Amino acid sequence: MVTIKDFKKRETKSGDEFFVLVLQGSVVPVKSKETNRTYFTTKTCTVASTFDEETCKQIIGQSFPGEIVKVNTEPYEYTLPESGEVIRLEHRWEYQDETLQTATENIIEDAEVM
Repeated sequence: MVTIKDFKKRETKSGDEFFVLVLQGSVVPVKSKETNRTYFTTKTCTVASTFDEETCKQIIGQSFPGEIVKVNTEPYEYTLPESGEVIRLEHRWEYQDETLQTATENIIEDAEVM
C-alpha cells in the first residue's frame, strides 16, 4: 500500500504548471551499513497528476494498492537538501502497481461499455 502524503507544484518546459503527488510506501526495517543497527524507514516518490490544487489537498491521506520500488538509472548527481553535499546516484524510487491498465486500455473498455 502507498499513501498520499503531500503534493508539489511543478512546471513543464513550456511553462505550464501541474501538480505531483508525494507518495509514501509501507514502513520497512533496514540495517545501517555504518553501525549495523536496524532502523525503520519508508520510501517516497512523486507521481504526476491531472488534479488541481484543491483536489490535491483533499486527497492527502488516501491509501491505495501498489508499492515504491528502486529503479536503476543512468548515473546522475543529486544535492542533499539538508547538507548541500553532492552525491552520485544510479537509481530513483518509482510507484508501481502491476494491476493497473494503461490509460488507452481504460478508454477502450469505457467506450465498449457505452
